[in-house]
Amino acid sequence: MSAPLQQTPLVGEHEALGAKLVPFSGWRMPLQYEGIKAEHQAVRERVGLFDVSHMGELEAHGPGAVELVNSLVTNDVRGLEVGRALYTACCNERGTILDDLLIYRLGEQALLVVCNAGNHDKIAPYFLDAAKGRCELTDRSAQTALLALQGPRAERVLRAVAGDDALPSLRPFHLARGRVAGVECLVARTGYTGEDGFELFCATGDAARLWRALLEAGEPEGIAPAGLGARDTLRLEARLSLYGNDIDETTDPFEAGLGWVVKLDTGPFVGRDALARIKARGLSRKLVGFEMVGRGIARHGYPILAGDEVVGQVTSGSPSPTLGKNIGLGYVAPGCAKVGTPLDIDVRGKRVEAVVVKTPFYKRAQ
Repeated sequence: MSAPLQQTPLVGEHEALGAKLVPFSGWRMPLQYEGIKAEHQAVRERVGLFDVSHMGELEAHGPGAVELVNSLVTNDVRGLEVGRALYTACCNERGTILDDLLIYRLGEQALLVVCNAGNHDKIAPYFLDAAKGRCELTDRSAQTALLALQGPRAERVLRAVAGDDALPSLRPFHLARGRVAGVECLVARTGYTGEDGFELFCATGDAARLWRALLEAGEPEGIAPAGLGARDTLRLEARLSLYGNDIDETTDPFEAGLGWVVKLDTGPFVGRDALARIKARGLSRKLVGFEMVGRGIARHGYPILAGDEVVGQVTSGSPSPTLGKNIGLGYVAPGCAKVGTPLDIDVRGKRVEAVVVKTPFYKRAQ
């Protein structure tokens, strides 16, 4: 018998707004409210609010905290300044990806690690076990809610409810604590949409109050609550990897286009030796973006062909509301990875023309 779905502290808010709730990574989450396309456009053009409280949060404290986390991830945590965040991969000894994480430097000896919901039950025990005798590590996931305020008008909305100017004035990948609508929050200028925006961590008991306050403050800016459907199309346009689709324990950071988060000179970490060998050996496949030329939508798992040869597989695919085209990501042989290379996607037994394109598919104006 499968375990009952977990619910975020905002499930009542979603139901009141008429959200379509669906199972996702063991959680009952809002897929959409008004509709995926409308919510996508709201984030691109105005501002949207997401409940991402299903994500996992681990806090490491003490003299060994930085060294612990640095030994488990590929990026340079030791060089991360207090009040800054970084994106990283967490790899196994084979150099393949256990999860992709955001690391927040809360203090000289304090870090917040945010993992994907579907990987929490893998990452939390792994980090907790590694922390024994090295530092204090606490799983805060059950006590923490996470809201994502995303879009070009996100700063205006936050400014209307923030206790001071410091929070809305944060630079990208910077963070600070403060009060938002009277709620104590950790606020970071981060996101997963390709737009400007903020992610707000608060206690679960304060989540509904914060959610309502942000929606109310955002009304003059045309805010829309947004679900996982729009979150997926937004991240795909921005070429942000989705764990379980584009990256997993069969993929390494280099072939996934994440070589920039692998710092081989930051001291020993799990998977470093394997990653050094992979880097020296070169790629056997590469994650690329493509547009459909013919009619059809590429979906996860569809074969990619060049001539009569299967050269790869689709990892993500969707209509792009912003571009008005069908787009996707997939792994292909290196010889097929150059921009402009014609490909075919096997869409349920029918060959549909596609072409490799430059990514990200969408990049916001600075």
